[in-house]
Amino acid sequence: MQFDEKWSFVGKKQKHCDPDKPADARQGDNWDHVAFDPEHRLVVSVVPGKRTQEKTHQLVRDFRERTGGRLMNLMTSDEYPVYKEAIREAYGVTKEFRRTGRPGRPRKPVKVLPKGLKYATVHKERANGRVVKVTTRVIFGTLAAVLAALALSLVSKVVNTVFVERHNGSDRNWNRRKVRKTCCFSKDWGVHEAMTYFTMYSYNFCWPVRTLRVKVAERQYEQRTPAMAAGLTDHVWTIREWATYPVMSRRRDAHEGLKGRQA
Repeated sequence: MQFDEKWSFVGKKQKHCDPDKPADARQGDNWDHVAFDPEHRLVVSVVPGKRTQEKTHQLVRDFRERTGGRLMNLMTSDEYPVYKEAIREAYGVTKEFRRTGRPGRPRKPVKVLPKGLKYATVHKERANGRVVKVTTRVIFGTLAAVLAALALSLVSKVVNTVFVERHNGSDRNWNRRKVRKTCCFSKDWGVHEAMTYFTMYSYNFCWPVRTLRVKVAERQYEQRTPAMAAGLTDHVWTIREWATYPVMSRRRDAHEGLKGRQA
C-alpha cells in the first residue's frame, strides 16, 4: 500500500488567501490524501481537504476500516512525518500496565504495534528541479522483514511510491480542475471535493488499465479495471452503471445487520 498527497487549489492560490476572512477557509490549497494499492492499481481510500494531521489520520483510519484491519504486506509513503503517527494510532493496540504496589505514579498506557507491521519511507533529493538521489528508511518492522515483503511483491522489488505518483498524474488528466496551470480550476470547495470522489472511485470500476490486461489468445487481450483485478467485479462498468448503482452506507449496513441478528 502506498500513501501520498496530491496538491490542487480552489478559487485562488493559498498565498492570496486571508486567514482573517472566514470565506477563505474554503479557498486555496486542497490536497488529495490517497491510499493506493499498486498491485491492482486500486484507489482504496481518498480524503480531500487541507493538508493537516487530522486529514492524514482520517485517511489511515479509513484505509484500515476498508481493509478490515488486516496488516498489509508493506506500506510506504514519502517522508511526511504525520504518517508515522497516524499508522501507530490506527494499528497500535493499547497496552495497560498493572500497578506494582511500589511508590510513584503507575506507568501510562502505551500503543504497541502488532508484529508483522511494516512501513518504510522514500526520501528524494533534488537539484535544479530534478530528482538526483533516492534513499529509503524502514520506520516500522525490520530491514529483513521489508526485504522479504518486497521479494513477495508482484510489482516492485524496491521501496517506492511510484505507483501512487503515476496515478496522481493520470488523475490530473481525468480531472482538469487539478492541472497545475489551468483556468479550469474549481471555484467551489464542495463541488471540488465531489469531483474528487467521482473521478477517483469511478476510475476503479470504469477505467481499463493497460498494464492489468490479460492475454486470452494470440494478439487478443481482456481489458481489466482495478476493481476487476482486485476481484470486486467481473466486467468493465459504464459511468451510468457506476453512478446509478444502489449504495448503502456502512453505518446503515451495520444497523441492518444488527436488526437481522435481533430478529
